[in-house]
Amino acid sequence: MSIAIARGWKPAGVGGGWPRGAGPPTYPAMAILPPMVGPRAALKDLAAFMRQRSRDQVVGAALAVLVTLIIVIIFFVDSKINTAPPQQVVYVENYGPGRTDADIVADQKKASADRKRAEEARRKEFQKLQKELGIE
Repeated sequence: MSIAIARGWKPAGVGGGWPRGAGPPTYPAMAILPPMVGPRAALKDLAAFMRQRSRDQVVGAALAVLVTLIIVIIFFVDSKINTAPPQQVVYVENYGPGRTDADIVADQKKASADRKRAEEARRKEFQKLQKELGIE
């Protein structure tokens, strides 16, 4: 049953015909929509449509809506999980006030040498993996 027939309109030739020239629209910005469109009318039409369905069709429609809602809710919940970066622990060395410039330079050279050794060890690991996989 269409919306027009549910509202009591009759097709042309069955007494009265379709309404013509209903006048200017109530809301000029919504001139493309017929005047009966609104939330209440849509809910009434949906209720009238669902009353004519069998129990199986109503259960199937309810399950379809439920599954769709569950999927949308899962997308919203999943977008909030594991999005923040993990906390990072930062270790800070606390030096005494009597530290000289020579101590600072020596510590920087030691840290630089340690960093170069770590880079070299990592490079050697990658070279070993390259040889194992046969990558040229």
